[in-house]
Amino acid sequence: MIFVTGGAGFIGSNFILDWLAADGRPRHADSDEAVLNIDRLTYAGNLENLAAVERDPRYRFERLDICERDALLALMRTHRPRAILHFAAESHVDRSIRGPGEFVRTNIEGTFALLEATRAYRGELSASESEAFRFLHVSTDEVYGSLGPRDPAFSETTPYQPNSPYSASKAASDHLVRAYHHTYGLPTLTTNCSNNYGPLQFPEKLIPLIIANALAGKPLPVYGDGMNVRDWLYVGDHCTALRRVLAAGRPGETYNIGGNNEMTNIAVVRTVCRLLDELRPDAQGPRERLISFVTDRPGHDRRYAIDARKIAGELGWQPSETFETGLAKTVRWYLDHQDWVAHILSGAYKDWIAANYTGR
Repeated sequence: MIFVTGGAGFIGSNFILDWLAADGRPRHADSDEAVLNIDRLTYAGNLENLAAVERDPRYRFERLDICERDALLALMRTHRPRAILHFAAESHVDRSIRGPGEFVRTNIEGTFALLEATRAYRGELSASESEAFRFLHVSTDEVYGSLGPRDPAFSETTPYQPNSPYSASKAASDHLVRAYHHTYGLPTLTTNCSNNYGPLQFPEKLIPLIIANALAGKPLPVYGDGMNVRDWLYVGDHCTALRRVLAAGRPGETYNIGGNNEMTNIAVVRTVCRLLDELRPDAQGPRERLISFVTDRPGHDRRYAIDARKIAGELGWQPSETFETGLAKTVRWYLDHQDWVAHILSGAYKDWIAANYTGR
């Protein structure tokens, strides 16, 4: 069995569906290995994401806060995982600006509690079990800060310069994971990924927000001048990379995972509009008419870019999707799953959108 923290969120749920070859996804050699999903079910945690596996005997769910060290250790002793994949995190920059305390609690204190429980659990394993055990920490490229237009892409040795409460809390969690490897010998693996997109993403993030608003004929908010650059990684490619790191990554190492797709935010928005116009035309005209530039977020990083040569060279992984193919799959998924979107939009998310964008 493996443990997945934050498995009801966007990337975590995609990983579980991929791991168990559910929802029409291809089988892998380890698809019969069971998964225990640990999630507190905050606003972005959605068990509807995992409807395809809820009755699968290989899948189990535990509603639990990762800050609860003793409860985590009890679960480990009961189910004896051979690996823990740590996705659980507060992850939205705007939310971290409005309320940084929850990011410190979950991303730093929660990671600390999970590491402490894991250290105690691993100390109880046999020598062979201990040797085979892995702790994979899923992090972000935002810990590296912001790049200029001609700066080289982030590598695994780029100094940390986080610029938001979110990225600072993730940077702290990365440092804790590194320390537990070097101090206690915990066989850790850390991945720093670029901007994910794809099915099941909560519609506060750029691409699903633009899709939802465009279909509803609402303004498409773009921060500042729209020229902030991100490297875009299709979530299915990310899942494949994580499998590879778990299987063959060297303990104590960090692997950057990128999609090789640098694009400005405004180019992303316009591409989404064109796809929607092709797949579901609007009688009112091209959806680019809905683009609305809003006041930029404080401290908005200008550019992220990932140098993924290490994972390619050491582990043989490269993304299989271009931005065009991945975005086409994403837009079609949202068009085909409007019930899922409606369930999300009927909740507290509406209040968040109003608070964050009204008056910008």
